[in-house]
This record gives sequence, structure tokens and C-alpha cells, in this order.
Amino acid sequence: MNPLILIRGGGDLASGVALRLHRVGFQVAILELDKPLAVRRSVCFSEAVYEGMQTVEGVISRLVSADQFQVTLEAGEIPVLIDPNANILRNQFLTSPRSTFLVDARLLKSEPEPLSMDIPLHIGLGPGFRAGENCHAVIETRRSHTLGRALWNGETQPDNGQPDGDSRRVLRAPDSGTLIPLAEIGDHVKEGQLIAEIQSSIANQKSKIISPFDGLLRGLIHPRVEISEGMKIGDVDARNDPALCKLVSDKALSVGGGVLEAVLIKLREFEILE
Repeated sequence: MNPLILIRGGGDLASGVALRLHRVGFQVAILELDKPLAVRRSVCFSEAVYEGMQTVEGVISRLVSADQFQVTLEAGEIPVLIDPNANILRNQFLTSPRSTFLVDARLLKSEPEPLSMDIPLHIGLGPGFRAGENCHAVIETRRSHTLGRALWNGETQPDNGQPDGDSRRVLRAPDSGTLIPLAEIGDHVKEGQLIAEIQSSIANQKSKIISPFDGLLRGLIHPRVEISEGMKIGDVDARNDPALCKLVSDKALSVGGGVLEAVLIKLREFEILE
């Protein structure tokens, strides 16, 4: 059995999962919003929604319609569908209830809505998923000795509301509105440097987004996204290494390893049953 593995979301962690699965030969597809919210866009397959195509560590993702889906898989690429509700699960020509697996990598941190059909393997990433209740397996996403572990019962550590490392690195919107980028991902920035502005949606004023310290602009949300107050919109990396902008994170690869483990365990069960 060679399942089709659908990944809901194409952000940083989801892209690490997709890379792990794709590289060992699984057919992988990504289901995204019409305006993805990824910040580390240079290493996110979701960027294909905006650009038509995205290459991450040598692997190509391509924005497709349903009629281009199969040919893109056969070309060895990762199709990206705008399908936030996973309606593809009801498309009998593209998916099968017997051979389609699904990874929910949206990082909602809340209980997900039920799927529209039963599938052999439903994997959730992080808080909100409870293995044996609203999914078959859940993968730990919080940095600790349990990061990347596949759990078949219970749930992961709760969300503590804090980013990994120096919390200042995460840039959040002080106001709702439209993002005006003044720096690009990969740029070296200085403490206090103006990175972007937000044109307020309710007043004729702009809010400033400045760098909290010297470092590298590792991520910045796409300007087409409608910004809401408090939203994560950027990431500054104090390591100041431009190579890191082109590599998925160690955390993403660890989580991807947990997903791969769960997939292989399920496939071994099928072999035993056969």
C-alpha cells in the first residue's frame, strides 16, 4: 500500500513533515488557505499559493487545480490545493477512504472539527488533538525531551503561549490593517531598525514594526494577508546566519520524523492484517 498523504497547512512545521515524507517516496499533497499565514515563507510550501511554485531544499511544490492534481504527483512534485476544509476527501477520483492518510498541521491549538469521512490514519500536530478521540495519533510539537514523539493515546503538552527561545524574536502586529514591508526575509537588521509598517484599517495612521535586536529577518508574513492585532507577523533570528533562511528548522524535521514513524507503524499494521 502506498497511501496518498494529505497535509492540512503548508507552514514551517508542515513543510518539514512534507519534506520527510516526500524524500522517502510517499505521495504528498498540501491543503491550504487562499491566503496562507506562514511567516517563514522562504521554507514554506504554502508560498506556492502566492507565487504559483515554491522550492524548499530542492523539492518543488506547485499550486494546482483538481484536474492538475494527479499529474503533479506523478511529476514528483507536491501539489498545493486551496482547500481549507479538506473537501478533497469527498472527491472519489482523487482520494480513497482506504488509502488516504491525513496530517493536520494547521497548529490550531484547539479542538479540530470532525473530518467529513473516516480514513485509516489521521495524525494531529500539537495541542488540541487527543489520540484515540479526535485523531489516531498526535505528535508532540513543544520543544522538550518529548519533541517529535508519536503518541497513540492521550495528548501532547499544553500550549504555554510562549515562543521558543527569546520571546522578543517574534514580531506581533500592534494594530489591525495592511502590512507594508520595508525589509525582506534574509536581510540583516539592526536593533531599532524599521522592518515594516501597518496601515490601520480603521484610522489614517501607521504602526511601526522595529527589530528588537541585531539579527536576521527570518520571516515576514505575506503583505496580502489581512492583519489583525496581536497576530504573529515576523521573526528575527539573533544567530544572524543567512543560510538558516533556506533550511526548514530542526523542530520541523523532528516533528516530521514523528509523523513518518506513525505512518510506518500504520502501514506495518496493514501488512500484518494482510
